[in-house]
Amino acid sequence: MTADRVLIETDFGPMVALWTDAGLASLSFSAAGAKSSRPARAPSTGREKAMARQLQRFMKTGRWDFGVPLDLSAGTDFDRKVWRAMLRIPPGSVRTYGEIARAIGRPRSSRAVGNACGRNPVPVVIPCHRVVAAGGPGGFGLGLKMKRRLLELEGVRV
Repeated sequence: MTADRVLIETDFGPMVALWTDAGLASLSFSAAGAKSSRPARAPSTGREKAMARQLQRFMKTGRWDFGVPLDLSAGTDFDRKVWRAMLRIPPGSVRTYGEIARAIGRPRSSRAVGNACGRNPVPVVIPCHRVVAAGGPGGFGLGLKMKRRLLELEGVRV
């Protein structure tokens, strides 16, 4: 399976999107996305340009409107259930790890939900920033400062 690395400039900094034939497989800030020896290129296809516009708009305005195909083949069945549940969290809302665990029929799996959030390959698009701990913001692979910034874009304070 081929994968294309695409550089997307945002108000939060440059991001690298990894595309496969199936869809968007990874999204990271350039420091994390720079692990490959292949340089990232500018968006050139329709889906890449659409993703860049959607991501840039969200990072400027908080307007949530992502409609690109996702390649979630890297996750386990459990991961994909958690990721699909996160996609159902409305913009401007949060859910706890426990609420997600109950939503996927695994009420005792809060910690595993947190681990699946940490493995989310496309943060922001799959809004793991909307998942919080029962007593506070919880963790976030991109750092709590970034989690708070993303939530503030959506009008949520934690």
